Amino acid sequence: MTNSATASVREGGPADIDVIWALLRKKAEFDRWLGRLEATPQKLAEALTGPRPLLGVLLAEIDGTAVGFASYYFTYSTYLAKRCVWIDDLYVDEPARNRGVGRALLREMVTLAKREECGRIEWVTAAGNEKAIGFYERIGARVRTSTRLCRMDTYAMANL
Repeated sequence: MTNSATASVREGGPADIDVIWALLRKKAEFDRWLGRLEATPQKLAEALTGPRPLLGVLLAEIDGTAVGFASYYFTYSTYLAKRCVWIDDLYVDEPARNRGVGRALLREMVTLAKREECGRIEWVTAAGNEKAIGFYERIGARVRTSTRLCRMDTYAMANL
C-alpha cells in the first residue's frame, strides 16, 4: 500500500465492486463513452476473481472515501522477454485532482511492476488530454507520438 499526504492506495477486490463500478462509470462519462460501456458489476467481479484473475484494480482513498482507481492487467513483451503491466483505466475524481492521487496510484503501480519483475508499464491517453499528458511527462513517462493504437472491435472481428 502507498500513502501520500492526501491519498492511500490499496488493491481493490470483489468486495469493492460497487465502488469500482461507480468510478468506472465516472471515467466513462469523462471520456464521453458512457453509452458504450459494456461492463457490468458482475462481469468486473468475475474478472477480479478466480485462480488467474484477468483484472487488477488499485483504489485511491482520501479519508476512507474512494476518489480514484487504476485498472490493470499483465501483458508480455517479446522484445524485453518480460511481463509488463498495461493500465487499462486511470481515473481521479475532479475534486481530488492536483492532490497527489494520480501520482500515488502510479507509484503503487510501479511497486506492483517491480514486485512482479515487469519490464515496463504502458497505457494510453486521449491525444487532447493535455493536462494528463503534461502530468505523465512530469513523472517521467515518455508519451510516444510515433506509434498508433490499432483496435479491432467485435464488428471488425466478425467481418474479417
